[in-house]
Amino acid sequence: MCPNNSTDRDTWAGGQGLLVSPITQVEQRSWKHWCGEIKRTRCTGEESWVDSRTVYIGHKVPPPGTEAYIPQRFPDNRVVSSKYTFWNFIPKNLFEQFRRIANFYFLIIFLVQLIIDTPTSPMTSGLPLFFVITVTAIKQGYEDWIRHKADNAVNQCPVHVIQHGKVVRKQSQKLQVGDIVQVKEDETFPCDLILLSTSREDGTCFVTTASLDGESSHKTYYAVQDTKAFNTAEEVDTLHATIELIHTYCISSNLLLRGATLKNTEYIHAVAIYTGMETKMALNYQSKSQKRSAVEKSMNAYLIVYLGILISKALINTVLKYVWQANPNRDEPWYNQKTETERQRHLIRAFTDFLAFMVLFNYIIPVSMYVTVEMQKFLGSYFILWDDDMFDEELGEGPLVNTSDLNEELGQVEYVFTDKTGTLTENNMELRECCVDGNVYVPHAICNGQILPGAAGMDMIDSSPGVDGKEREELFFRALCLCHTVQVKEEETVDGIKRGIHQGKSTSFYISSSPDEVALVEGMKRLGFTYLRLKDSHMEILNREDEMERFELLEVLNFDSVRRRMSVIVKSSSGEYYLFCKGADSSIFPRVVSGKVEQVRARVEHNAVEGLRTLCVAYKKLTHEEYDQTCRLLNSAKLALQDRDKKLAEAYDVIEKDFILLGATAVEDRLQDKAADTIESLHKAGMKVWVLTGDKMETAAATCYASKLFHRNTQILELTTKRTEEQSLHDVLFDLSRTVLRQLSGDYQDYGLIIDGATLSAVLKPTQDVTSNGGNYKEIFLEICRNCSAVLCCRMAPLQKAQIVKLIKASKEHPITLAIGDGANDVSMILEAHVGIGIMGKEGRQAARNSDYAITKFKHLKKMLLVHGHYYYIRIAELVQYFFYKRKNCFSSVLTLNLIDLHFTSLPILLYSLMEQHINMDILKRDPSLYRDIAKNSLLRWPTFIYWTLLGVFDAMVFFFGAFFLFDNTTFTSNGQMFGNWTFGTLVFTVLVFTVTLKLALDTHYWTWINHFVIWGSLLFYVIFSLLWGGIIWPFLNYQRMYYVFMQMLSSGPAWLSIILLIIVSLLPDVVKKVLCRALCPTTTERIQVRQHNSHDLHFHREEKIQLAYMSNIYKCVYISVIDSFLKEIILYTVTICLGR
Repeated sequence: MCPNNSTDRDTWAGGQGLLVSPITQVEQRSWKHWCGEIKRTRCTGEESWVDSRTVYIGHKVPPPGTEAYIPQRFPDNRVVSSKYTFWNFIPKNLFEQFRRIANFYFLIIFLVQLIIDTPTSPMTSGLPLFFVITVTAIKQGYEDWIRHKADNAVNQCPVHVIQHGKVVRKQSQKLQVGDIVQVKEDETFPCDLILLSTSREDGTCFVTTASLDGESSHKTYYAVQDTKAFNTAEEVDTLHATIELIHTYCISSNLLLRGATLKNTEYIHAVAIYTGMETKMALNYQSKSQKRSAVEKSMNAYLIVYLGILISKALINTVLKYVWQANPNRDEPWYNQKTETERQRHLIRAFTDFLAFMVLFNYIIPVSMYVTVEMQKFLGSYFILWDDDMFDEELGEGPLVNTSDLNEELGQVEYVFTDKTGTLTENNMELRECCVDGNVYVPHAICNGQILPGAAGMDMIDSSPGVDGKEREELFFRALCLCHTVQVKEEETVDGIKRGIHQGKSTSFYISSSPDEVALVEGMKRLGFTYLRLKDSHMEILNREDEMERFELLEVLNFDSVRRRMSVIVKSSSGEYYLFCKGADSSIFPRVVSGKVEQVRARVEHNAVEGLRTLCVAYKKLTHEEYDQTCRLLNSAKLALQDRDKKLAEAYDVIEKDFILLGATAVEDRLQDKAADTIESLHKAGMKVWVLTGDKMETAAATCYASKLFHRNTQILELTTKRTEEQSLHDVLFDLSRTVLRQLSGDYQDYGLIIDGATLSAVLKPTQDVTSNGGNYKEIFLEICRNCSAVLCCRMAPLQKAQIVKLIKASKEHPITLAIGDGANDVSMILEAHVGIGIMGKEGRQAARNSDYAITKFKHLKKMLLVHGHYYYIRIAELVQYFFYKRKNCFSSVLTLNLIDLHFTSLPILLYSLMEQHINMDILKRDPSLYRDIAKNSLLRWPTFIYWTLLGVFDAMVFFFGAFFLFDNTTFTSNGQMFGNWTFGTLVFTVLVFTVTLKLALDTHYWTWINHFVIWGSLLFYVIFSLLWGGIIWPFLNYQRMYYVFMQMLSSGPAWLSIILLIIVSLLPDVVKKVLCRALCPTTTERIQVRQHNSHDLHFHREEKIQLAYMSNIYKCVYISVIDSFLKEIILYTVTICLGR
């Protein structure tokens, strides 16, 4: 039996109902036994819950001999959103880190260096690996510690429990199944509870589920009939009862879910039935999985390539070694001749030599890259935290970063899945207008056909009503003041702010299970008719003349989603009977026999296109005999023992007909600030936006129009239960497929798709008959979605939202997905998506706690993706390519070890990856299309990787063979001494350090004093370090091979010239490539970079184009002159060397 206060929106768990069998009482030794069979219907898209259980209220087990007693163990009430514990942190973190190819590779290399005799020390691999593992563990441990703090804040929250007739305070995590909990007004339910009694005489309480689904409306729940009289702690403590829960379980009017908040009720008593990770809220969460970004996957792929190169190098060198040693004259020296036993163990020795070569060449795998990447992600996340534009003054909070591993993924999003209520909208309904017989009334603007102050400039349709029109107008206002379930409250404190206080005086305000009803009643108050209260079954209203009118409330025909309307029967003080009805236009118009239908219908259609929620209002007068007949019909249906709901529906159908149409209303579910602008920007950036909501289709569609997800020219395609009842699912899918594929033939049309939860379940259900007629519905559905600019999924259960995200993730394009929501029902899709973002609302932080990032408003998503995401991806893509390029250069230098590389060249690229801004952030926000330039991991594709690799190979060959050619048979010192191997290696390494650092300087667009300090300071540090390292005899070194080597190299003039020439030749190809690309086929980003440097005006004017072309010619002339001078120096130096010989 579902709650009779159902709103337009589904309940949080998907609109399920609780079936409770009649309560039976068994008297045995003063033992009361209450047995409630609670069943949960299997909801679409949800998993089964827990096994059957017996809950003893207050832990009062039956006396010995009464019945069989089997103790059951249930979990405590702790909730866990963290990944690690104190005991499993080290093994679990190490396991996750060694899943990375580079980390596992260096672990193997380190072990090999320990086991066999290798050319290098184990410290060269062990120390960098230890540093990487430690830094990563500290970062991930810190992030998990933040989650633990959030969990502890929830778990240590105080709750009140009834024990021995007294109210005892304990921590929430210590709550157990069977405890009787006392919850006071404005407190949150600590677990899933069955309502026993309330402070209200009728045994009802009011609850808001804003923290679960974003709904701030008040829902009514009912205490169990046999326990609602137990009001005090002493009375509740005397209760002896048992609850039998059969293995499936669902939402009911007695069941209070964890996370919901008690409202408008002083206190309640309830028994805990599900605690901790078995609560409905926790079970709707998907299990957390390790999320890895597209950049990290690209890194692993590149590492596999480099590992293949390494293995090939080691294998080739091993073969060449044995080919060389095959000649007896080239075998080991006479003093190191191999024994006969050693000569016979060729296979083992060959494998050992292969491992030795692997160790010798292992430096091409950039272990320092992982150190820098981890530091870049961790430090870079603070730029989001420090962003003042994303700080919310109302909440006093800014964005949160729960994990920094996905920063660059923010720049790769292709699909955005968003919740509606509380995410796109504020869930704050407001009456925009009402139409009575063609006359339009706007609160605060028009009253009684007269334009009020402040309404100037408004476009309104209005004609002052006549005498009859005025009577109809007042009847319309009375209908809206009477046809509702609104309650009046004097004062309430919400978030520290007292509602119902105006200018220091106490005033009433309205609460209801439906925010639409509150908006309508408040709108009527502004138009002169004030609903006062319901007292002694009489509804009191205040008219425009400040006269009180009393109507006796006789019957309420509650709203339901099938009829889509509600009605009341009232009796006026003059003895007249009225039946007032309000509902959707499709359910009212067919039942109207008179009234200005066409005028009202036109206004309703106009408001629907504007994205407003519309309702029609009608009435009819009843005679006393008709009222008596209506009462008999309703009572007969209510007392039916079988098919009660069906008979009630039939009775409602007979009663609600032959109406006179009064008018219509238009209510706006106010969008969040700049929500429409954000969605429009995301569309321009190439992202597809899907709205996933539990709301009904009409409500959600209205919001989609208002938020510009759907436009007026958008052709809406419906894949709903209503349509599949008329046609088979197969036929509907193929019809829609043919419709959307027409635009591929040239007839372009903007399409939007609407699908509901039931139809989605049928689509995702595996088809038994996979034939030409059956086919795979998933693929057809995905093909339809690909050709739609936007998709709306309504009536979604929480796990269905996750299924939608998973379906898109697994499609053949494997797009990057982002999910954003504000409630606990959004957590499953937030955890499923590549990137999960939570909205920090005024109530509830489940979504924010379980997300990767949290923001205060939906509008901040624009800057997070278009600016921060863009920068993060550009920076880390350059960092990754730069490290692989740098490692290719290391082929030329036998002295390049991981620790030296980490010290000399990692700091400049780290700073670059933190501060680079290739385009001004204001331009990125104004031109969302720039986001398309980096989509689909464009900067880390294989062609780009191959270019950087070839550039690194070219530079390595220039370093080695250039130095070898210049030094061959040539004396360089004043005393005729020739350079040795150590001097040669030092010169090559010096060229390498200067080249890779200057390459980074050429790629830098955003210069600050910090960039200058680090880039030029790192070069200066290398020189000073080399002078000190080679200028002092260090006592802790066993050998002094580098002593005086660097000074000897710098004392030679030709060495200086060689360094300069080799650096110029190495940088030349990249400079030429950039000049040609910018001149011949510049990208949008490159064009804007030129414009950014030469003009502050962002519009493409003719004068700017001429200036742009002129500046391009200047750049080309400068580059050509520089290249020409470099070539002349190279030729002159070559001739000098030849003449010297």
